[in-house]
Amino acid sequence: MKTLYLVRHAKSSWADPGMEDFDRPLNDRGLRDAPAMAERFKARHEPVDLLVSSPAARALATARCYAQALDLPVTEDKRIYEAHHRALQGVVESLPDTAQRVMLFGHNPGFSLLTEHLCEAGLGDLPTCAIVRIDLTVASWEEVAGGLGTLVWWDFPKSA
Repeated sequence: MKTLYLVRHAKSSWADPGMEDFDRPLNDRGLRDAPAMAERFKARHEPVDLLVSSPAARALATARCYAQALDLPVTEDKRIYEAHHRALQGVVESLPDTAQRVMLFGHNPGFSLLTEHLCEAGLGDLPTCAIVRIDLTVASWEEVAGGLGTLVWWDFPKSA
């Protein structure tokens, strides 16, 4: 079995309308929510083997909060930025099988659509800084396909 955690980046800033989307940082709420959600996840005592993030500033900043809380490095994967759920499934399929539990950091609508594709959860759009845990009854990440996942739990900042 493999466990996939999908984390939508925390709330980003639109203070500079001319800024490139890729470079948008977290806003004040995002700077509060990301470390708080990382600590909330850490309190679950669920091990994670690998953190993989979109290189976009807001996703990477969110991932770094989890990296600090979990004492793990973050790997960047440019394929996650602006990816549709089928491309994201390709990212998942290419994960190393040495990692049993992987956390991806990225964006909507891709993450919401991937969640629905993998486990037909009916969650709709994931709020900013939401995290979902999906268990996959596969021996290898290459075997991941639509409908094979089970949504175990999900959480977001305003749920507490």
